[in-house]
Amino acid sequence: MRTADIIGTMSELTLHEAVALLERTPRILRELLGNLPERWLGEPDTTGGWTAGDVVGHLISAELDDWIPRAEIMLRDGTSRPFDPFDRYAHLDRDRGVALSTLIERFAELRAQNLARLHQLVRDDADLDRRGRHPVLGDVTLRQLLATWAVHDLDHVAQVYSSLAASQHDAVGPWKAYLGILLRRDAAAGTRDDRE
Repeated sequence: MRTADIIGTMSELTLHEAVALLERTPRILRELLGNLPERWLGEPDTTGGWTAGDVVGHLISAELDDWIPRAEIMLRDGTSRPFDPFDRYAHLDRDRGVALSTLIERFAELRAQNLARLHQLVRDDADLDRRGRHPVLGDVTLRQLLATWAVHDLDHVAQVYSSLAASQHDAVGPWKAYLGILLRRDAAAGTRDDRE
């Protein structure tokens, strides 16, 4: 087998591989954020960014309005109907004043339901190559949607860690010079991508 063939094969995410990561995210957030003192939770990851609670709220929005609805459109309508736009900020009003523990549990419930639905939708590996139409990005496959869902989780878990670190930005004093998570936060302030 040629190297190009091996690389091509390695880049094709399977349903099992995507689910292996997606099912972990609620547990990670529960363990990381559950019963954490408030002192850790109030800072956004960057100036104008999101707190840990904002991130969990955004993940809830994605469970409600993004991943499974788009997979259903893709499998039912193909590229004939573009996906509905996704409101990245729906959580800001919806979740105002809701306890973080409640948000985490809601996210865990929705994720479990969505993974069960995903198993109902995807009958075999060939379904992962079905296409849909993103309103901005154009034609995409279900496999790409699943990979994006998994990496989206990783992106936002990293954002949670950054927000926690931000709560200690000043407390670390001169050691900040050795803490990449704080240095990256300072460098990235205001450079987020809004194409989701």
